[in-house]
This record gives sequence, C-alpha cells and structure tokens, in this order.
Amino acid sequence: MFAAFLLCTLCHIGTSIQFRSVLQSDDDYQDGHLSDNYYDRRNSFYEGDSANVSRILDSLLRGYDKRIRPNYRGSPVEVGVTMHVLSVSSISEVDMDYTVDFYFRQHWTDPRLAFDYDEELCISTEMLDRMWWPDTFFANAKLAKFHYATTKNHFLRIRPNGDVLHSLRYKIPVASLTELIMFILARRLTVTAMCNMDLTFFPMDSQICSLEIESFGYLMKDIHYKWLEEGKSVKFEKGVQMPQFVIHSHRQKEKVIGTSTGNYSRLACEFHFVRSMGYYIIQIYVPSILIVILSWVSFWLSRDAVPARVALGITTVLTMTTLISSTNASLPKISYLKSIDVYLVTCFVMVFSSLVEFASVSYLTHRNSKIVRTQSNGVAETEVRQISNDKYQIRALCKSTALDAAKPLSEVTRNAIRSGVDRKIPCAACLAAPGVIENIARVCFPVSFLLFNCIYWVVYLHISKKKPEDMTDFVPI
Repeated sequence: MFAAFLLCTLCHIGTSIQFRSVLQSDDDYQDGHLSDNYYDRRNSFYEGDSANVSRILDSLLRGYDKRIRPNYRGSPVEVGVTMHVLSVSSISEVDMDYTVDFYFRQHWTDPRLAFDYDEELCISTEMLDRMWWPDTFFANAKLAKFHYATTKNHFLRIRPNGDVLHSLRYKIPVASLTELIMFILARRLTVTAMCNMDLTFFPMDSQICSLEIESFGYLMKDIHYKWLEEGKSVKFEKGVQMPQFVIHSHRQKEKVIGTSTGNYSRLACEFHFVRSMGYYIIQIYVPSILIVILSWVSFWLSRDAVPARVALGITTVLTMTTLISSTNASLPKISYLKSIDVYLVTCFVMVFSSLVEFASVSYLTHRNSKIVRTQSNGVAETEVRQISNDKYQIRALCKSTALDAAKPLSEVTRNAIRSGVDRKIPCAACLAAPGVIENIARVCFPVSFLLFNCIYWVVYLHISKKKPEDMTDFVPI
C-alpha cells in the first residue's frame, strides 16, 4: 500500500513538473506579466489531444470509398434503429394520415474505419459526405422534413469498443479494439405518414397507425434492419398527448417486403390511438338529444296553435340537418355507415316524425270540424222542414220550455230529430281521434328514444372496446 501511494505521488509530481516546464520559463514574463509565448505554449499543450483526433479522422478517410457498403460481398450490414417520440399531432380522418415528431437514431458498424482510441468521438455530420451510410427512408411517408433551427438537428458519434455497445444493450463480438467501429447517426425528423383508418365505430373507434422504415436501394442481403433494443427501442417523451386521441400502446415489428426488384428488410412501429369522446359528446350528442326533446314540446301545445307548432317543428328539423352536415364536413366521404351516422339519422327521424305527427293531428282536426259543421246543418234543415209542414213554430225546437208549452210533435218530426242525433254519434268518435294521437305521442316518443339510447350505447361501446386478436403483443405506454 505504501509503495503504491509513493508511486502515485511521484507520478503526480512528475506531471506537475512537466506541466510547469512547458508553461513556464524565464521568457514567460515580460514587464512583470505573462508573455504571448506562455499562452501559445499553453494552447498547444491543451490542443494536442484534439490534433491527435484530427489526424485519426484524416487517416480513416484516406483511401476510403463511400460508394461501397461495409462487408462488401460479405454478411449484410446490421443497422440498429431506435426512436424517441417527441409529439404526435394532426391525425386527419379526411387525409388518412398523421404527423409524428421524433429523434431517429441509426447504429451500424464499418470495419474499414477502425481506429485505436479509448473515447467516444462526437464529430460533425459533414463527415457523412465522405463516408458510407444507410439509405434509410420511410416507406409510408407522405412528407418528411429535417429540423434546421438553429442548426441541423443531427449528430454523428463513433464508438470503438464493445463495452459502450453493451451499455446500449446491443452486443457485437469484438476481437480487439481496432477491428470494429460503430457509428451512431441521430436526427430530428417530422414525418407525415399514411394511416388507413376504419371509421365504422367513429367516434368510439381506435386506430392503429404504423411508421415503416426500410432501405431504398439495398436488398436484404446487403442491409438488415433491426430494433436495437427489443421491446424498448421506441420511447416516448413524458407527457405526450393529443387533443382528440390518447396513445394507448405501441408495437415493434421486423419483416421482409417482397417487391419486383427483390426482398427488402423493413421495420415497423405501430401506434395504437384511442379516440377521446369528450369533444363529440359536448358538440354533437348532447345538442342532438336537446333538439329531439325540444321537438316533443309541440305535443303539449294546443292543436289550434298552428303557427307555433309549425315553427317549432321546422326549426328542429333544419337544426338537425345543419348538425348532420357540419359533422360530416370534417369526415371523409365514405360509403359505409358510421356509428355517429346511426345516432344522427335516428335523431333526425324522431324530429321529423314529431312534425309529421302534428300534420296528421292538424289534418284530422280540420276534417272533423268540417264534418261536424255539415252534419249540424243537415239536422237543422230537417227539423225546420218537418216543423213547418206540421205548422209548429220553430221556437218549439230551440227551447225546452217552448216544447213543453206547445202542441206535441208529430211522429214524423220526432223521427227526424232522432235521426239527427244518430248521425252525431260517429262524429264524437272522430273528434276524439286527434286527442288520442297526441296522448300516444307524448308517451311513445320519449320511451322509444330512451330505448334507442340504451341499445345504442351498450352495443357500440361494447363492440368498440373489444380488442382484435393481433393486438396481444402491444406494449402499453
């Protein structure tokens, strides 16, 4: 122990003496101040290490041909990929796409650029113009862009040994320090990718959108893509959220895509988005329910209040039409029926039916009043004619006191009066028909709408929450 301590002390003293001998001499002071020679020697002492790195990088690219991939005619280049998602936005049902902002990192090895150095090098990406790197692209991207504020948002790191690779949970057999070099190319990207959405259960739906990565020109025998950390290669920024969706889970996949030009290695990151219903409940469902309830008010208005009931019925019908149009304006024009279409169409039918109910009641009321007037006029004419023929005064038919005082009516007159009473009996049943319809509507409309809501929400919520069988390997976020 004492010997080790003594050795360390001597090394420290030697280093200090060397440092002092480099930085200080008799010429370092001029007029009591440090001279320019002192600062020049000090800078050269500290810059010696960076100069060594510069010589290493220059020697690496000497005789290097970036047109040829590493391990040419040998095993394919293993390209490990990791992603760090910063945000997901602009999920558009009309355009069937979504936008994701993320850090994209690629890891690969190039034995031609091996060097003997014990530290990780973080160098300028200008070196990429002089070296080979994967021609990675996003197969289902509509639009992709790099970030340049305030500079290019990417970096290039070189890791020469296996220990650093192991810290990334990515192991490569390394025979010696100088046989292998690993590159890490990281960039910040914003990609708008295609996403085929199924809107059958909209707005109670969930969507699975993928981001697919592959080489543009190299076949699988040349480049093989893999997720660097199985199950953990895709990470999300804390607090990532969207206004209308929730990122529920994600899945990493590796697959081979066959095309007319050959087989290509492809990676896919699938995002499971679950739609939040709060906006649609407030903006669509609640207004629809209130409009339907408002249309029922006409059932309790008088049948004679024709202007009020007509205005109320037409207003509710037009309001439902406007609500349906505005809802579908923000959705793609698809041929199949969505769950929200079922609800809105049912509400429209309810509102329109209340208007038809009033039209039916108004028609029956008008017809019955016309029949009553016709029958009343017929009875009066019969009574007057019979009384005139029998030379009785008309006053006897109008007042009961006059009937008691006058001469008894003839048999013909009594038959005429009895026949008039018999004609009035069916008219009383007709007069009761509009009132019966109103009473039935006051009960049937609310009950049927309540029953529809129970069936609608139970069925669609149950079906929409069922997960497909191929979603078992999704990882919750």
